[in-house]
Amino acid sequence: MDDQKTVPARIPVSTYRLQFNSRFTFEQARAAVAYLDELGVGCCYSSPVLKARPGSLHGYDVVDHSRLNPEVGAEEQFAEFAGELRRRGMGLLMDAVPNHMCIASAENRWWMDLLEDGPGSPYARFFDVDWNPPNPSLKNKVLLPILGDQFGRVLENQEIKITRRDGAFFANYYETTLPIAPRTATHILEAALRSLAARLTEAHADVLELESVITALGHLPPRTETDPARVRERRREREVIRRRLSSLLKQGGEARRAVDEAIDEINGVRGRPETFDRLERLLAEQSYRLSYWRVAADEINYRRFFDINELAAVRVEERPVFTAVHDRLLRLMARGLVTGLRIDHVDGLFNPEKYLHDLRRECAALAARGVATGDAPAESADSVSRGDSVPAEHGEAERREGERSSVEQPESGRQGPACYVVVEKILGHDELLRREWPVHGTTGYDFLNLLGGLFVDGRGAQAFRELYAEFTGARTNFADLVYACKKLVLRVAMSSELHVLARRLARISERLRSSRDFTFNSLHDALGEVVACFPVYRTYIRRRQDLASADDRLHINSAVASAKLRNPSLSGSIFDFIASILMLDDPKGTTPAQRAERRDFVMRFQQLTSPIMAKGLEDTAFYRYYPLASLCEVGGEPAIFGTPLARFHRRNLYRQEQWPHALSATSTHDTKRGEDVRARIHALSEMPEEWNRAVHRWREMNRARRTQLDGVAAPDANEEYLFYQTLVGAWPFAPMNREEHAAFVERISEYMRKALREAKLHTSWINQNEEYERAVDEFVRASLDGAEGNSFLADFVEFQQATARAGVYNSLSQTLLKIVSPGVPDFYQGTELWQLDLVDPDNRRPVDYAHRRALLASLDAGEAGDDRAAFVESLLREPEDGRVKLYVTSRALRFRRAHPDLFAHGEYVPLAASGEAADSVVAFARKLGDREVLAVAGRFFTRLANRQTPRLPLGVEAWGDTSLALGEKLSAVRFRDVFTGVEVNPTEGQGAGSLDVPAIFSRLPVALLERV
Repeated sequence: MDDQKTVPARIPVSTYRLQFNSRFTFEQARAAVAYLDELGVGCCYSSPVLKARPGSLHGYDVVDHSRLNPEVGAEEQFAEFAGELRRRGMGLLMDAVPNHMCIASAENRWWMDLLEDGPGSPYARFFDVDWNPPNPSLKNKVLLPILGDQFGRVLENQEIKITRRDGAFFANYYETTLPIAPRTATHILEAALRSLAARLTEAHADVLELESVITALGHLPPRTETDPARVRERRREREVIRRRLSSLLKQGGEARRAVDEAIDEINGVRGRPETFDRLERLLAEQSYRLSYWRVAADEINYRRFFDINELAAVRVEERPVFTAVHDRLLRLMARGLVTGLRIDHVDGLFNPEKYLHDLRRECAALAARGVATGDAPAESADSVSRGDSVPAEHGEAERREGERSSVEQPESGRQGPACYVVVEKILGHDELLRREWPVHGTTGYDFLNLLGGLFVDGRGAQAFRELYAEFTGARTNFADLVYACKKLVLRVAMSSELHVLARRLARISERLRSSRDFTFNSLHDALGEVVACFPVYRTYIRRRQDLASADDRLHINSAVASAKLRNPSLSGSIFDFIASILMLDDPKGTTPAQRAERRDFVMRFQQLTSPIMAKGLEDTAFYRYYPLASLCEVGGEPAIFGTPLARFHRRNLYRQEQWPHALSATSTHDTKRGEDVRARIHALSEMPEEWNRAVHRWREMNRARRTQLDGVAAPDANEEYLFYQTLVGAWPFAPMNREEHAAFVERISEYMRKALREAKLHTSWINQNEEYERAVDEFVRASLDGAEGNSFLADFVEFQQATARAGVYNSLSQTLLKIVSPGVPDFYQGTELWQLDLVDPDNRRPVDYAHRRALLASLDAGEAGDDRAAFVESLLREPEDGRVKLYVTSRALRFRRAHPDLFAHGEYVPLAASGEAADSVVAFARKLGDREVLAVAGRFFTRLANRQTPRLPLGVEAWGDTSLALGEKLSAVRFRDVFTGVEVNPTEGQGAGSLDVPAIFSRLPVALLERV
């Protein structure tokens, strides 16, 4: 496509996610770089760092794309952080947010300008606003659902007040500041002029100047004027007028007094409703309409991020918007400070493929300019693989030039981006990422669920469903539940979006005589059904396509067929009509204008199905259905109980072939539970009978702590079941003192409150049932009361100890498999130790890097002792401090960093075990030429423990006669465990060598076997 395609992307060997906010700044990150380098990390992976809403803890509420977030640090400090990474040969993957901006802060200049000038603002095209919505009173206005009560009550309670600053006027509602359009300021200034003229003569200079200002305001082009020349005139003259008024008022005297009195008068007097009439008229003339926040679901006329009113979608498909949104990020990349991008919420974009190609073009242009100026080799991955010298400015990287990231993999026939790019894309169970996208892969939710499922014992699936149904008193079909939850979201949170889309559909139906008689209501209902039945997040049809892809047609047909089955009273012809539009089956005689209208509907439809799926599945159904809560994860399918080993190998082979540089995640800032919490809950799948007895025992112990509210138990049985699973996953390893126990109880209480509201059954974010929430909170606190005599807590702690130990083994196994599998292993901050996090904001708690660095140093010292294997074994005997996980993580990451080409290009070879415990062994090799490394990990440890006494920790007898066949692709040579240093020798089998599994797992339940 262009000459720039020869410039390689810098592929990280591993990534480590950092969450920036006022509590973790660029300076603190720079101080942690040395530790991350020692850990073996190849690339830092940063949360968004552009200017966000003040106080933001996550950075996704960007208010200014042109600046870094001052709460995190200045650009100089960012450069120092990035420079420290660069000196060590490490990269920086930056989180980009192209889909939306925060509009709840006056610091969003684009949005403030739109509110001031309406459709005449040059930033009107930046946001996706319907300026001609169904409600005629909103024509050329934006609905702002920010009021805490009905507009009239808020107004007459004096909660909205007019203020002035620098010649401009504003409407203030508590912390919210909104602009008053200049022309409408005459409501204030004319009253001030009358007062001023009465005090002074009509010929007085101040009177003449104020009168002139009012006249000038009246001559400003109206806000509906969109002609570029007239828009420039309005903006130019507006600033001149403001300077004149500001100058007049700064002089003080009668003019300022008259204006301030006019402001006081228009702000009204509480208790006298008639005094607010002028303020109501002033507000009615603005390009926004203030309303009660509950109005949003039905009438909001700007596209949001999901159903969050404070986050407005931006039209990044427009070239000027794309440039403005990415300018700062691209400049940071041009300086070599950022080496890759993570694209947030790619499914929210109007045309994801076009966006990604636009991004690729910009990155390629930057890379080409870098080559021309001599900058690219310093950051380029292929310099290492070619053996080129590394510039001296890299310092520490110079002595490790063979160890670092940077191996560029051919793109399997696709033209890859010139910058490392991954997308946050949630894939369905059997859905594949679009191969035509110029990216390196996803952020890894697909891998997370694939890998996690290995530790779920599928043999217990039916038992778990039965005990869950018996405990909760309900048998739930998960597909029906998801459908109901999506219908709920459409009705209570995003009905406006559906209504607007249905209006578009109705206009299309009127173009054809075959569909002209479909009523609006029937089209609206049928469209909602198709959305609710859609099996994936969205399709990816482009405006200029003539035929939907096979995958898209499959998903559309599935949704329409399901909608028909669920709605026999609705005419099937309506669904067929919708399907024909979605699948681009244009009737004969369709004009170009009609075709464009139909394509626009499809594009808008695609932007609706994604948030409905996310809110209905992830944020509702996952909080209503959890036979095994660890399966309720982003991108997960809780109705699918476990990952067959054969599927794991098949998907890894596909990954190695098609997406070898996609991220491999196990925890992210968006996961519902941290990886170690899930690892513990996974272990429950191996003990359905024990778990069944335990939860019934606990229910009896806690019976008196439940509250009856109008015949309903609080918590109900389903919520109580979630509470027990949550405790199993999150209970700390070490005994807690009083302060630590109180903090833990507070965390669980906050989690349960969030879970209740997300489920939307007894309470919700929109309609909070304080009495119910309080009753559940009292149950949580009473159940966890640390006083003597709490039989539940004593019984729970005894039960939890066994699952905690099994969780340790599961966590070690999934850590090793993540690092060695195809893809780029990604670590969420702090997870190199046990991190028993729940859903955000719990997973954004500060991380103690000084403590981790000290532990890592102690591991390095211990490993250097006389008996390395015994030292490693001692770590497993006392795993509570997390050093065993840190050890496995650091040694595997360092090994991967030292052999980047082996993991980027090496073949993936599944290995099969045989013998008594064959099902508990997961193994594969990575092979490149004569270099081989084997990853061998155990699973189903609780089941294995039943073979020995004591049950845990495991001994070699648990593995019996199990062996691992090397197969024909691997040489029958000696192997050395990277963790313990112990050598394992193959024995001759039938046609190929094999390894003795008890010998492999003699010290740890995982092994990384390097060919000697």
